[in-house]
Amino acid sequence: MSELLKKDCRCGHDHSHECGCGHDHECGCGHDHGKEDSTCICGHDHKAEGGVGHDRSMGRVFFALVGGILTANSFILNALLPGQEFAANMSALAGAFILALPIIITAVKDLIKGKVYMNELVALAILAALVKADFQTAGIIAFFLLVTIIIETRTASGAQRSIEELIKLTPNTANLIGEDGSEKEVAAQDLHVGDRIRIRPGENFPVDGQIVSGESTVNQASITGESVPVEKVAGDDVFAGTQNLTGAVDVIVTKVGGDTTLGKVKEMIMQAEASRTPVVRIIDRYAGYYTPTVLMIAWITWWFSGNIDSVIAFLVIACPCAVVLATPTAVVAAVAAAARLGIFIKNISHLELASRITAFVFDKTGTLTDGLLSVVKLQGVEGVSPAELLRCAASVEQFSNHPTAQAIIKLAREAELELDEVSGFAEEHGKGVTGSINGEVCRIGRANWMRDHGLNVPETDPEEAAGMSVVYVCRNGQLLGWIGFRDKIRKESPVMLSDLKRLGVRYCAMVTGDRQSVAEEVAAQLSIDEFKSGCLPETKVEFVENVKHDHVVAVVGDGVNDAPALAAGDLGIAMGAIGSDIAINSASVALMTNDLRRIAMLLFLAKKSQVIINQNLIFGMLFVFGGMILSIVGLMTPIWAAVIHAGSTLVIVFNSARLVRTGEELTLAEKSDSEKQ
Repeated sequence: MSELLKKDCRCGHDHSHECGCGHDHECGCGHDHGKEDSTCICGHDHKAEGGVGHDRSMGRVFFALVGGILTANSFILNALLPGQEFAANMSALAGAFILALPIIITAVKDLIKGKVYMNELVALAILAALVKADFQTAGIIAFFLLVTIIIETRTASGAQRSIEELIKLTPNTANLIGEDGSEKEVAAQDLHVGDRIRIRPGENFPVDGQIVSGESTVNQASITGESVPVEKVAGDDVFAGTQNLTGAVDVIVTKVGGDTTLGKVKEMIMQAEASRTPVVRIIDRYAGYYTPTVLMIAWITWWFSGNIDSVIAFLVIACPCAVVLATPTAVVAAVAAAARLGIFIKNISHLELASRITAFVFDKTGTLTDGLLSVVKLQGVEGVSPAELLRCAASVEQFSNHPTAQAIIKLAREAELELDEVSGFAEEHGKGVTGSINGEVCRIGRANWMRDHGLNVPETDPEEAAGMSVVYVCRNGQLLGWIGFRDKIRKESPVMLSDLKRLGVRYCAMVTGDRQSVAEEVAAQLSIDEFKSGCLPETKVEFVENVKHDHVVAVVGDGVNDAPALAAGDLGIAMGAIGSDIAINSASVALMTNDLRRIAMLLFLAKKSQVIINQNLIFGMLFVFGGMILSIVGLMTPIWAAVIHAGSTLVIVFNSARLVRTGEELTLAEKSDSEKQ
């Protein structure tokens, strides 16, 4: 395991509450938990900052190759030149020394620091073989254990490699356009918000921005997991790390550095792989007792049996690398598979939690439905024309990002209405907006909200507004009329709900601020178990809290208006989080697209990862404790102990690697759908 997976110190205190700002924190126990100590519970050094881990790994590979050749040479000399016993022994000794050197150095450093980890077990086993003058056995043991350490280091540095891959997506330079229209190549890190840059076909976007001229097709797979490129025109947002495919575009910079969507994704990957599961916390907590216990049993074995080979085999087999790797390797593979699909998990404990979800609560607008509302009716009171009603509503709503506001503004633009100046704009999420036009207070919102402000708003005719979402428009306390909207259900919604049922979800509910008739129609089409209409943000939270009494609940919403409900659920899933800081920050899991099929894929991946983690732990424990028993009774030789030790590590790694390809069928289906279109 890397330091990224280590949050508990060996004092037993839980430090998993770190703020995620990247700074090291100390608990009140007085232990130093800084980055300089990167030794995991198995005793291996996995420090990987600044490429150091990669260099150290390559150094170990060099030691393993040279030492392995010298050890193999000793066997060749014994077989082909029996008279050269001294040369064979010297070759074996040199090989054993070279192979054991990295392990012994690390063990000595641990002892100098006053710490006893697993390195000491391995070092003692090698030293015992050397004292016995069995140089070939010492070389073989050291070779296989060094190979195990190399495998572990390369496997457990998944977060660092993920970040390195993301860093490669962002170019180091950008073409800055000056006020005179000239281009100048500058370092991407020197860009500022408001700068204008030009991106040509084949280039990656260095920052987040908005297209101001040109059209192109952009590959956003690195962020959203979508296999199909997206068409972009002037006014559309583009994101750092995505690739411009077909046309040259000019972009105004909106976010730079860590504030970009890619920067947030990097932070989320680090955050996920820095977190740890309860099983790993337990292992770390009791690691300080493990090595002394093993040494005591080894001494008792030697005292009663007098067989040094049994003791050597016992010390080798007792190093629990397979158990230590059981969870981290599966987690790295699962997080990598999820990220490839545009599913970003903030904390790996959320992955474990997702496998236990039994109920889902969905927001309606923008989640189960497209969220692209369109105005279908303008109903003014007597004496108020549709144009006057629309102009008043659009003038105030032009400052809001709510879907109803966007639909009203879109219609006003199509009608080429000239909007009035508005002062004193205020918005209450999920309720309505207020603004003053020429000194007259205008309110646009839901009926209950209007009544809360003392306005007399009659109910609409159920038949006239059937299946519509309705907002009312008032000016100076007088009702001007109402506006009706319609939305359509996402094509993936029925499939997703069916998949969730197959994955063991027993209850699916929907909450919405819409009217009863609208909610009832959507719930009927999707066979929702329960729904609640007319919800305010606090009503949604109350509904979620009630469901939590009987279920482990996941809440799905857009992350903007549904932040309180997302936080209230056991697991919050934000849809369409690309470019949205609010969505990324408000939920446990962020889906960078609005493809609902990824929710079912998240549950499937979570359940599959738990199965593999359990398989790994069972196999690892059987290997360690079974091998220890065989060693004590003299049925395990030191060489076989080393071979089985390395082999068990490979089995764990390859078993976990099965998770990496999870979800490939989803991307293939997306490509197929795109080709049909």
